[in-house]
Amino acid sequence: MLTAILSGFLFAIFLVFAGKIFKGKFAVLTALLPLGLFLYFTQFLSDVANGKVITKTIEWVPSFGASLSFTLDGLSLLFSLMITGIGFLVFAYTAAYLKRHTYLDRFYGYLSVFMAAMLGLVLSDNLITLFVFWELTSISSFFLIGFNNTNPASRKSALTALGVTGLGGMFLLAAALLLGNISGTYSIAEMLTMKEAIGGSEYYWLAVVLLFGAAFTKSAQFPFHFWLPGAMKAPTPVSTYLHSATMVKAGVYLLMRFTPVLGGQDIWNTTLIAVGGVTMLYSAFHSVFRTDLKGILAYSTISALGILVFLTGLGTSEAFLAAAIFIVVHALYKATLFLVTGVVDLQSGTRDTTVLSGLNKVMLPVGIAGFLAAISSAGIPPSIGFLGKELTYEATMHAGGLTILLVVAIVLTKILLLWAGFVAGIKPFTGKLPEKFSEVKMPSVLMWVPPVLLALLGIIFGAFPAIIEAPLIKPVVKALGGDAGEQHLALWHGFNMVFVLSLITIGVGTLLYFILKPSSRKEDAMARLDFIAPENLMWKFNRAFSWFSNLWTNIFQNGYLRNYVAIIILFMVVLVGYTLLISSKMVIDYSSLAEVTAYEIAIMLIMLLSILFTVFTDSRLAAVAAMGIVGLAICAIFVFYSAPDLAMTQFSIDTLTVILFVLVLYRLPKYLKLSDYKMRIRDGVLSLLFGALITLLALEVLSEPANSDIADFYAKNAYLMAHGKNVVNVILVDFRGTDTMLEISVLAIAAIGVFGLLKLRLKTSDRVK
Repeated sequence: MLTAILSGFLFAIFLVFAGKIFKGKFAVLTALLPLGLFLYFTQFLSDVANGKVITKTIEWVPSFGASLSFTLDGLSLLFSLMITGIGFLVFAYTAAYLKRHTYLDRFYGYLSVFMAAMLGLVLSDNLITLFVFWELTSISSFFLIGFNNTNPASRKSALTALGVTGLGGMFLLAAALLLGNISGTYSIAEMLTMKEAIGGSEYYWLAVVLLFGAAFTKSAQFPFHFWLPGAMKAPTPVSTYLHSATMVKAGVYLLMRFTPVLGGQDIWNTTLIAVGGVTMLYSAFHSVFRTDLKGILAYSTISALGILVFLTGLGTSEAFLAAAIFIVVHALYKATLFLVTGVVDLQSGTRDTTVLSGLNKVMLPVGIAGFLAAISSAGIPPSIGFLGKELTYEATMHAGGLTILLVVAIVLTKILLLWAGFVAGIKPFTGKLPEKFSEVKMPSVLMWVPPVLLALLGIIFGAFPAIIEAPLIKPVVKALGGDAGEQHLALWHGFNMVFVLSLITIGVGTLLYFILKPSSRKEDAMARLDFIAPENLMWKFNRAFSWFSNLWTNIFQNGYLRNYVAIIILFMVVLVGYTLLISSKMVIDYSSLAEVTAYEIAIMLIMLLSILFTVFTDSRLAAVAAMGIVGLAICAIFVFYSAPDLAMTQFSIDTLTVILFVLVLYRLPKYLKLSDYKMRIRDGVLSLLFGALITLLALEVLSEPANSDIADFYAKNAYLMAHGKNVVNVILVDFRGTDTMLEISVLAIAAIGVFGLLKLRLKTSDRVK
């Protein structure tokens, strides 16, 4: 499994050096990678169907509890097959859609990294590695969404998506660390055995809230949904791959994966039902007011994700079965509709549903694919969408409390989604062909075969559900903690209330399609409410936060080093001083301190006079010399207390510092003009407070009883483990090793930045004169 994941990253690296090979007629060969991975995962279908869970563990960073642990069960296998199967079709489709694009190899590189990251995410059993892959999906999707980087709208959409999903990544990291602290492990499989312990923890609710934050932002749940419609600025293959089958379902996957661990409690189930219900109805309603094909599909996608979250929240075996089927349903029909939209856009030059019609006359296979996807979206038999809709209704009717309200919400959502599916899949191809589209031609075979294949699968799986029941659907229910043993997939479940609701949905939705036409006027009317939309509220908050940040920066970071130091010291004095004042444990044992000797008093007087001279002199060189005297006095103290090595170090550093200061100040004016006495008084008071604080801390430390455990450890093991006879040197090397490594990393990053600036070649028009 690790090789399968790494293959995507390795292929992306290979494209850096050999990308030109795949820019022309050989571009379609890139599809062999996801095809090979799809075939690899299909070999596990029989094992998973028989209840087997395939695991693989490779130690990564044991000290941090991070390991490359992968698990293949029903849930991860379903997602892996979607990622690689639809990925294969998207890779092939891209070869024609972006034919001879200047950066086609770069696009394939981004797509490969994203595919590998998604595979790592759904296969990971370790929460830390899951987080790493989670962030890689956000980063790679940023590059994919912003692929048309010359377009300001694309750049803005990419930044918005990265900002929202990146925020979710922070939530996920916090949730992972908290769950690891509660359970003592980062293994999801081990957490499954600790459900009661985790659920009984006082931090359970916090872990759930953090996990919700990650899932809701990634899967575009209200009010974090706005990034997904904006991401439609990306090329159609990106919309197909990321926003129908893979990335946006990562949040749903996370919720499903942790349902057996965190589910079953009110905060989990109620929140998912509420958020999913609001999202599905809100987004389905919004899709009716869109005229752009991608806009309609974007909002219907958000609604579908809301349905999945809603079903996960119901928490019953029936709901899990409906969710498993609907994942397949949505992936098939939505990927088809996106691919069809890409063909329509590329061949006709528009995605405006108010002008598109009659395209069946010039691209019949594409129209057939759109029609089949539309009836699957509507839940019309014999499509698999009908089966998914009936199971969803059945699970909702058995939800328990507020059943009527939930049933009404899901039926209304399905009616509106039927309208959206018909408008996206049927309207552009029916009716009279406008004269301006009469010259439209059939696209490349690579562009119409993938949507036709996906649409046909939606019909085949619906007519013969047994094909996917045992190897795919039931293992998912089992992985979610449900029991699907007595349930069987079939198109006909008898004439019952569920069937009546299906008839109502199809009848009312079809009637709505013929009555309610896409209109720019309705879209403009809806746009008047944008001032209260979550996206605009987010941007208003962003502008307010930016204003506050500028104000804060101008006050506290105004470019003067002395102000920075003063603020840091003041903060430390207030924080530590307050802690000492409220602490009742601070006791200074003066009897344990040695008596003050005459030579110590003399040294202190020399230091005090030197400091006063430094503060009040007008001569720069005199101030430097006085500071040198302070350093030499410190050397004397080290000598008095039998630390000649420290005294020599201090002497060397102090002497060098004085010399450097003199050299630096040589060309500056000899005398200082310090007219701001208020600032000098402020700094003096702050210095005295800081000095008093350090004195109190030192006295308290000296009063604490000595603990020699650490000293004894180093004394015993310095030579045996570190091969050093000098204990002090061993301690320095031991601690400084990691510190030095980090410093080297910082310098390396800085060097890369400097190298980039040195290699920068600006155009004449871009240079600032």
